[in-house]
Amino acid sequence: MSSSAPSKRIRKTPEARRAEIVAAASAIALTEGLECLTVRRVADELAVRPGLISHYFPVVEDLVAEAFGVAAGGELDELLPTDGGAPPLDRLARFLSLTRGERYDGMSRLWLNARHLSRYRPALRDRVGHQEKLWRGRLTGLVEQGVAAGAFRTADPAGAAVQLLVVLDGLGAHANTERGDRPAVVDTLAAATAERVLDLPAGTLTDSVAVP
Repeated sequence: MSSSAPSKRIRKTPEARRAEIVAAASAIALTEGLECLTVRRVADELAVRPGLISHYFPVVEDLVAEAFGVAAGGELDELLPTDGGAPPLDRLARFLSLTRGERYDGMSRLWLNARHLSRYRPALRDRVGHQEKLWRGRLTGLVEQGVAAGAFRTADPAGAAVQLLVVLDGLGAHANTERGDRPAVVDTLAAATAERVLDLPAGTLTDSVAVP
Protein backbone atom coordinates (compact mmCIF):
# COMPACT_ATOMS: atom_id res chain seq x y z
CA MET A 1 0.00 0.00 0.00
CA SER A 2 1.53 3.26 -1.09
CA SER A 3 1.16 6.52 0.74
CA SER A 4 2.24 10.00 -0.08
CA ALA A 5 3.57 12.34 2.54
CA PRO A 6 1.58 15.56 2.89
CA SER A 7 3.26 18.49 1.19
CA LYS A 8 4.89 20.90 3.54
CA ARG A 9 3.42 24.33 3.55
CA ILE A 10 6.11 26.94 3.00
CA ARG A 11 5.75 29.83 5.39
CA LYS A 12 6.60 33.16 3.80
CA THR A 13 8.85 35.62 5.56
CA PRO A 14 7.16 38.78 6.87
CA GLU A 15 8.97 40.78 4.20
CA ALA A 16 7.79 38.49 1.40
CA ARG A 17 4.22 38.43 2.71
CA ARG A 18 4.10 42.21 3.02
CA ALA A 19 5.46 42.62 -0.52
CA GLU A 20 2.83 40.17 -1.78
CA ILE A 21 0.05 42.16 -0.14
CA VAL A 22 1.29 45.46 -1.57
CA ALA A 23 1.72 43.96 -5.05
CA ALA A 24 -1.85 42.66 -4.99
CA ALA A 25 -3.13 46.01 -3.75
CA SER A 26 -1.23 47.84 -6.51
CA ALA A 27 -2.76 45.59 -9.17
CA ILE A 28 -6.25 46.23 -7.79
CA ALA A 29 -5.60 49.97 -7.69
CA LEU A 30 -4.58 49.98 -11.35
CA THR A 31 -7.56 48.00 -12.58
CA GLU A 32 -10.32 49.05 -10.18
CA GLY A 33 -9.21 52.27 -8.49
CA LEU A 34 -7.73 53.17 -5.12
CA GLU A 35 -11.17 53.58 -3.57
CA CYS A 36 -11.74 49.84 -4.11
CA LEU A 37 -8.81 48.93 -1.88
CA THR A 38 -10.24 47.37 1.26
CA VAL A 39 -8.88 44.73 3.60
CA ARG A 40 -11.46 42.24 2.39
CA ARG A 41 -10.84 42.96 -1.30
CA VAL A 42 -7.10 42.34 -0.98
CA ALA A 43 -7.70 39.27 1.18
CA ASP A 44 -10.04 37.84 -1.47
CA GLU A 45 -7.45 38.50 -4.15
CA LEU A 46 -4.81 36.56 -2.22
CA ALA A 47 -7.23 33.93 -0.87
CA VAL A 48 -6.26 34.65 2.73
CA ARG A 49 -8.08 35.77 5.85
CA PRO A 50 -8.72 39.52 6.20
CA GLY A 51 -6.96 39.38 9.56
CA LEU A 52 -3.68 38.65 7.78
CA ILE A 53 -3.94 41.87 5.79
CA SER A 54 -4.82 43.83 8.93
CA HIS A 55 -1.81 42.34 10.71
CA TYR A 56 0.53 44.02 8.22
CA PHE A 57 -1.60 47.10 7.61
CA PRO A 58 -3.72 47.92 10.70
CA VAL A 59 -4.72 51.17 8.99
CA VAL A 60 -6.04 50.57 5.47
CA GLU A 61 -5.08 54.09 4.40
CA ASP A 62 -1.43 53.10 4.82
CA LEU A 63 -1.99 50.23 2.40
CA VAL A 64 -3.65 52.58 -0.10
CA ALA A 65 -0.67 54.93 0.07
CA GLU A 66 1.83 52.09 -0.21
CA ALA A 67 0.00 50.56 -3.17
CA PHE A 68 0.07 53.85 -5.04
CA GLY A 69 3.73 54.42 -4.17
CA VAL A 70 4.78 51.00 -5.45
CA ALA A 71 2.81 51.41 -8.70
CA ALA A 72 4.12 54.94 -9.32
CA GLY A 73 7.67 53.96 -8.39
CA GLY A 74 7.55 51.02 -10.78
CA GLU A 75 6.37 53.31 -13.57
CA LEU A 76 9.22 55.73 -12.89
CA ASP A 77 11.82 52.96 -12.96
CA GLU A 78 10.38 51.64 -16.22
CA LEU A 79 10.20 54.98 -18.00
CA LEU A 80 13.32 56.64 -16.56
CA PRO A 81 15.67 53.93 -15.23
CA THR A 82 18.59 55.23 -13.22
CA ASP A 83 21.04 52.77 -14.74
CA GLY A 84 20.33 53.69 -18.34
CA GLY A 85 23.61 53.49 -20.26
CA ALA A 86 22.21 55.05 -23.43
CA PRO A 87 22.98 58.68 -24.38
CA PRO A 88 20.67 61.24 -22.74
CA LEU A 89 18.92 62.10 -26.02
CA ASP A 90 18.10 58.44 -26.67
CA ARG A 91 16.84 58.01 -23.12
CA LEU A 92 14.61 61.06 -23.46
CA ALA A 93 13.24 59.82 -26.79
CA ARG A 94 12.52 56.42 -25.25
CA PHE A 95 10.79 58.07 -22.30
CA LEU A 96 8.54 60.17 -24.52
CA SER A 97 7.70 57.16 -26.66
CA LEU A 98 6.67 55.10 -23.63
CA THR A 99 4.35 57.85 -22.38
CA ARG A 100 2.09 57.26 -25.35
CA GLY A 101 1.00 53.68 -24.70
CA GLU A 102 -1.99 52.05 -23.01
CA ARG A 103 0.07 51.15 -19.94
CA TYR A 104 0.92 54.81 -19.44
CA ASP A 105 -2.77 55.71 -19.80
CA GLY A 106 -3.51 53.24 -17.01
CA MET A 107 -0.96 54.93 -14.77
CA SER A 108 -2.33 58.34 -15.71
CA ARG A 109 -5.73 57.21 -14.49
CA LEU A 110 -4.16 56.07 -11.24
CA TRP A 111 -2.42 59.42 -10.79
CA LEU A 112 -5.72 61.24 -11.41
CA ASN A 113 -7.39 58.92 -8.91
CA ALA A 114 -4.66 59.43 -6.30
CA ARG A 115 -4.56 63.21 -6.62
CA HIS A 116 -8.31 63.41 -6.21
CA LEU A 117 -8.47 61.11 -3.18
CA SER A 118 -5.41 62.73 -1.58
CA ARG A 119 -7.55 65.76 -0.80
CA TYR A 120 -9.14 63.69 1.95
CA ARG A 121 -6.42 61.15 2.81
CA PRO A 122 -3.25 62.56 4.43
CA ALA A 123 -1.16 59.39 4.03
CA LEU A 124 -1.93 59.25 0.33
CA ARG A 125 -1.32 62.99 -0.04
CA ASP A 126 2.16 62.59 1.44
CA ARG A 127 2.93 59.70 -0.89
CA VAL A 128 1.72 61.58 -3.96
CA GLY A 129 3.96 64.50 -3.03
CA HIS A 130 6.90 62.16 -2.49
CA GLN A 131 6.43 60.51 -5.87
CA GLU A 132 6.13 63.88 -7.62
CA LYS A 133 9.44 64.90 -6.06
CA LEU A 134 11.08 61.69 -7.27
CA TRP A 135 9.79 62.31 -10.80
CA ARG A 136 11.14 65.87 -10.84
CA GLY A 137 14.50 64.73 -9.52
CA ARG A 138 14.87 61.86 -11.98
CA LEU A 139 13.96 63.93 -15.04
CA THR A 140 16.07 66.87 -13.90
CA GLY A 141 19.02 64.51 -13.56
CA LEU A 142 18.54 63.31 -17.13
CA VAL A 143 18.42 66.88 -18.41
CA GLU A 144 21.57 67.75 -16.45
CA GLN A 145 23.35 64.77 -17.98
CA GLY A 146 22.27 65.90 -21.44
CA VAL A 147 23.55 69.42 -20.81
CA ALA A 148 26.88 68.08 -19.57
CA ALA A 149 27.17 65.90 -22.68
CA GLY A 150 26.34 68.81 -24.99
CA ALA A 151 23.12 67.17 -26.20
CA PHE A 152 20.77 69.69 -24.53
CA ARG A 153 21.05 73.42 -23.90
CA THR A 154 19.26 75.04 -20.99
CA ALA A 155 20.32 77.25 -18.12
CA ASP A 156 17.60 75.77 -15.90
CA PRO A 157 17.45 71.94 -16.03
CA ALA A 158 14.94 71.78 -13.17
CA GLY A 159 12.66 74.31 -14.88
CA ALA A 160 12.85 72.41 -18.16
CA ALA A 161 11.95 69.17 -16.40
CA VAL A 162 8.97 70.78 -14.65
CA GLN A 163 7.64 72.22 -17.92
CA LEU A 164 7.78 68.79 -19.54
CA LEU A 165 6.09 67.11 -16.57
CA VAL A 166 3.32 69.72 -16.54
CA VAL A 167 2.60 69.02 -20.21
CA LEU A 168 2.58 65.27 -19.58
CA ASP A 169 0.25 65.76 -16.62
CA GLY A 170 -2.08 67.80 -18.82
CA LEU A 171 -2.10 65.10 -21.48
CA GLY A 172 -2.62 62.48 -18.80
CA ALA A 173 -5.78 64.27 -17.71
CA HIS A 174 -7.32 62.99 -20.96
CA ALA A 175 -6.43 59.34 -20.27
CA ASN A 176 -10.12 58.40 -20.27
CA THR A 177 -10.72 59.76 -23.76
CA GLU A 178 -10.15 58.05 -27.09
CA ARG A 179 -6.62 58.57 -28.41
CA GLY A 180 -7.76 58.25 -32.02
CA ASP A 181 -9.59 61.57 -31.82
CA ARG A 182 -6.53 63.57 -30.84
CA PRO A 183 -4.99 65.98 -33.38
CA ALA A 184 -1.39 65.17 -34.31
CA VAL A 185 -0.22 68.41 -32.69
CA VAL A 186 -1.55 67.15 -29.35
CA ASP A 187 -0.05 63.72 -29.78
CA THR A 188 3.43 65.23 -30.22
CA LEU A 189 2.99 68.09 -27.75
CA ALA A 190 5.31 66.64 -25.08
CA ALA A 191 8.06 66.01 -27.63
CA ALA A 192 7.67 69.50 -29.10
CA THR A 193 7.89 70.97 -25.59
CA ALA A 194 11.09 69.04 -24.94
CA GLU A 195 12.58 70.32 -28.20
CA ARG A 196 11.74 73.89 -27.24
CA VAL A 197 12.97 73.91 -23.65
CA LEU A 198 16.12 71.91 -24.46
CA ASP A 199 16.99 73.91 -27.60
CA LEU A 200 16.80 70.90 -29.91
CA PRO A 201 16.21 71.20 -33.68
CA ALA A 202 12.56 70.80 -34.64
CA GLY A 203 11.79 67.18 -35.44
CA THR A 204 14.53 65.71 -33.25
CA LEU A 205 11.93 64.17 -30.97
CA THR A 206 8.58 64.88 -32.62
CA ASP A 207 9.45 62.85 -35.72
CA SER A 208 10.24 59.80 -33.59
CA VAL A 209 6.93 59.89 -31.71
CA ALA A 210 4.62 61.10 -34.48
CA VAL A 211 1.72 58.81 -35.35
CA PRO A 212 2.31 57.34 -38.83
